[in-house]
Amino acid sequence: MERAVPILPADDLTSAKAFYVDGLGFRVTFESPYTGGGLMGLERGGIQLTIDCPMSGHGRNACVSLHVDDVDAYYREWSVKVTCLRAPKNEEWGARTFDLLDPSGNTLFVMGPVTE
Repeated sequence: MERAVPILPADDLTSAKAFYVDGLGFRVTFESPYTGGGLMGLERGGIQLTIDCPMSGHGRNACVSLHVDDVDAYYREWSVKVTCLRAPKNEEWGARTFDLLDPSGNTLFVMGPVTE
């Protein structure tokens, strides 16, 4: 199976872990600490992410699109635990979306099928 796993930069691995695990319900698949930082693998259902702290030499303020079956269910779950930038809305281009920022300023753009 081929797949792409986004690598998101983080300023602090502890706050990233709290946000993704405690706030969004991901589970840690691996942790590899090193002096001054580390790498952490995360998974929730079919979504996989890697967090790199510090991620020097790469762009900052990344954006990743998370494709889900029920945008509103994710919004209901996540919005009580973390701050979402906006409520879900049907986009004119044919998707239902909302987005949020992680503690390092990376955008998580959640999208799924349009609802009535």
